[in-house]
Amino acid sequence: MRAVLVGLDFGKGDFAASLEELSLLSRSAGADPIMTITGKRSSPDAALFVGSGKANEIADAVVDHELDIVIFNHALSPAQQRNLERHLKVRVVDRTSLILDIFAQRAQSHEGKVQVELAQLQHLATRLIRGWTHLERQKGGIGLRGPGETQLETDRRLLGVRVKALRAKLDKLHKQHATQRRARGRNNAFSVSLVGYTNAGKSTLFNAVAKTRVLAADQLFATLDTTSRRIYLGEAGNVVISDTVGFIRELPHQLVAAFRATLEETIHADLLLHVVDGASPVRMEQIEQVNMVLREIGADHIPQILVWNKIDAAGLEPALERDEYDKIRRVFISAQTGSGLDLLREAIAECAQERAAGLEDVSVVASDDVNV
Repeated sequence: MRAVLVGLDFGKGDFAASLEELSLLSRSAGADPIMTITGKRSSPDAALFVGSGKANEIADAVVDHELDIVIFNHALSPAQQRNLERHLKVRVVDRTSLILDIFAQRAQSHEGKVQVELAQLQHLATRLIRGWTHLERQKGGIGLRGPGETQLETDRRLLGVRVKALRAKLDKLHKQHATQRRARGRNNAFSVSLVGYTNAGKSTLFNAVAKTRVLAADQLFATLDTTSRRIYLGEAGNVVISDTVGFIRELPHQLVAAFRATLEETIHADLLLHVVDGASPVRMEQIEQVNMVLREIGADHIPQILVWNKIDAAGLEPALERDEYDKIRRVFISAQTGSGLDLLREAIAECAQERAAGLEDVSVVASDDVNV
């Protein structure tokens, strides 16, 4: 599918990096970006987002290069999307719809598919339009007498029924996760979650540490379903490590809400390993984007170690950094080559032992209270 990418520079963030990310997203979705059209504005146009002049430029490019789809690096309102499709005479997809489409392609587990469908339906609900003018009021007559609803109202009602059913399924899965976490809690297993920007190397690191084989590909959102494995770290005992979905800038709120059941592995972890692409020129911005999502899901209070990955590409050496309180702050590794993984295991073990010591202190205090 031949695509043109469209991005407007509003003077916020790294515009070039954002466009590069859009190109990766479009390729991940199966599109072939033929060209990119950019512009500058102080604010979006209410009707066409890009303004009439830029919309005409895009329309000419669509005809001249025989393009099939226009992909915007922004979230479009339903009205803007409709107006653009009428003006350009081809399908228009915004950033939110693009990410939802990638998630729909990648979801493998039953839970992942339910979460993606819920997010898609919630997004679609805002885009139901009166496109059924020939059925605006259902006709009377034999076999044609309807329930007195417009097609739009029927669609909304059916959509609402499906959303309700999906939410019920996710609630059931939520309870199953809670039961599994309680079982792990009884075993006092230290819980570690890998978090980070998409394509930072979380799955490669997970495979290296847990000695397993989950999909690790050089593409955005290769991992959607949370995978957990138990590893043994000597004196620190058993540790449960989980690989989670990657984050991205402007991650659709529908996805954050729908994937809450998956992300709860993060919320209830004892330690977050925040995996960073150490070779990325926009790594600091990516770190902040991940922390924003962690705040949104209520996981910003959990102890976190920055895992500076891909040091082989960044020309760095394995190292372990501590802060002024002697707490481990950063570990420099390469999940691909295995360099620095021994330091990371030491860091996890140290945190697990600190947590175990804290639990022992609590139990001692509790027993003293009983004796008193």
